[in-house]
Amino acid sequence: MKLLHIDASILGGNSVSRQLSAAIVDHLKTTTPGLQVTYRDITAAPLLHLDGAHLAAAHGAVPESAAIQADVAASQQALEDFLASDIVVIGAPMYNFTIPSQLKAWIDRILVAGKTFKYSEKGVEGLAKGKRAIVAVSRGGLYGPGAPAAAGEHLETYLRWVFGFIGIQPEVIIAEGLQLGPEQREKALAGALQAATGLRAA
Repeated sequence: MKLLHIDASILGGNSVSRQLSAAIVDHLKTTTPGLQVTYRDITAAPLLHLDGAHLAAAHGAVPESAAIQADVAASQQALEDFLASDIVVIGAPMYNFTIPSQLKAWIDRILVAGKTFKYSEKGVEGLAKGKRAIVAVSRGGLYGPGAPAAAGEHLETYLRWVFGFIGIQPEVIIAEGLQLGPEQREKALAGALQAATGLRAA
């Protein structure tokens, strides 16, 4: 069984989402003998944002830029990593009410018609059914249902929609209120880590 581990935080060792995603992966490795893990830090090796050159390459043109050539190859690897995985674990911090741009660039590489979804006379069909996705979310404020700022939450809702679009219902673990003081941070992190160790085996 193969697991793809993605981290999208720019905070390195100070990142709560990285701590949570690592705890999730460690738990799954412990409970799943022989689990193969591929790790991608998409802030250390970010994909470029899509532009016209990427679109042309997708339609068969040979990129003139060496940077685009390299990124097209990295894009293909990102898609292959995803397609080969049985489980995907993503560390996803909220930045300015949504996902980091590096994570958006990665998502743009895995939402590919004919690979992870298709259109038919019945509408959209997800082609990634059977995969498991676990998302470790960190948020500085409080954005859960009923919170005054709930309408500003565009990370969890977006990722649930994106994965649902390709046929996966993700499991989401959240640590929030991390900037509301040391006590709240400690409480939120402890609760999220407990949830991580309570996940079912792979």
